[in-house]
Amino acid sequence: MNTKTALITGSYGGLGTCFVTIHAGKGGDLILVGRDQKKLEEQAESVKKQYGVEVHTIAADLSAPEAAQVIYDTCKENGWTVDYLINNAGFGGHGDFARERTMEQDMSMIAVNIEALTRLCKLFLPDFIDRGSGRLLNVSSTAATMPGPLQAVYFASKAYVTSLSNALWRELKGTGVTVTALMPGAMQTGFVSRGGLTETKMFSNAVDPMDVAKDGYNGMLAGKLNVISGLPGWQKPMMTMAPMFPKKTMLDFVYDQHGSVKSGKNK
Repeated sequence: MNTKTALITGSYGGLGTCFVTIHAGKGGDLILVGRDQKKLEEQAESVKKQYGVEVHTIAADLSAPEAAQVIYDTCKENGWTVDYLINNAGFGGHGDFARERTMEQDMSMIAVNIEALTRLCKLFLPDFIDRGSGRLLNVSSTAATMPGPLQAVYFASKAYVTSLSNALWRELKGTGVTVTALMPGAMQTGFVSRGGLTETKMFSNAVDPMDVAKDGYNGMLAGKLNVISGLPGWQKPMMTMAPMFPKKTMLDFVYDQHGSVKSGKNK
C-alpha cells in the first residue's frame, strides 16, 4: 500500500479526478485543492468511503496571488506532510488574442497556469529537498512544443510549464527529488467545454484522461523528465514531424485545427 500523501490541485475536474482515483486506489492519503468547498467535501467523502484513506481539503482560488501561500501555510499549520505535489489545475480558452479574448481571461489564465504553479513549486520544493525525497508532477501539454494561434496565451503558458519543470529536474539532480512534466494531447475533460473548444478539430478525437493520468502518475514516481501521453491519431506523426515543418506552415496548420469542425474557420 502507498502511505504517501499527494496534494492535487484542480482535484474534482477531469484529469484531477483521475489522479485522485489512482493515488487513493494505491492506499495513498490526499490533500484536495479547488475553488469550491462543497465540491471538495463531496469528493473527499466519496474517496474516504470508497478507499478508506485520509483526505483533507483546501478551498483556494489559484488565480489569486496569495492562494499558493495559503495552501502551503494550511499544510504546515495542520502538520500535513506533502510527498507528491501534482500541479494539475489549469485552464485554456479559444479566440483571437487582440479582438476576442478579454484582458481578465488571459491574465487569470497566466495567474493559474504559470504564477500559482511557480509559487507552489517554490514553496514546497525546499521541504522536499530537506527530506531528501519527494515527487512533483506539473501538468503541461503537447501544446508546449509549438505556438498556438487562437489559443496564444494557453500554448505559451504550457511552454513555460515544461521549460520550468525541465530546468528544475536538472537542478534537483542528486537530491532525491524529481520534477516531471506531463504533456497530454487532447483529452475528453471539462477543459474542452470550459475553453469553448468542443467544436474545434483539435478536440474532435479527444482521448480518455484516465490513461493519461496513469502515464503521468507512473512517470512521476519514476522521476521521468517528460511524459507525452494521450495523442489522438493525427497528433502522433505531427509531434514527430513538427521540428521539420517551416514555422509559418506549422502556424497555419495549428490555426486551422483550432477553427470550427464544421467550417474550418475561426469561430
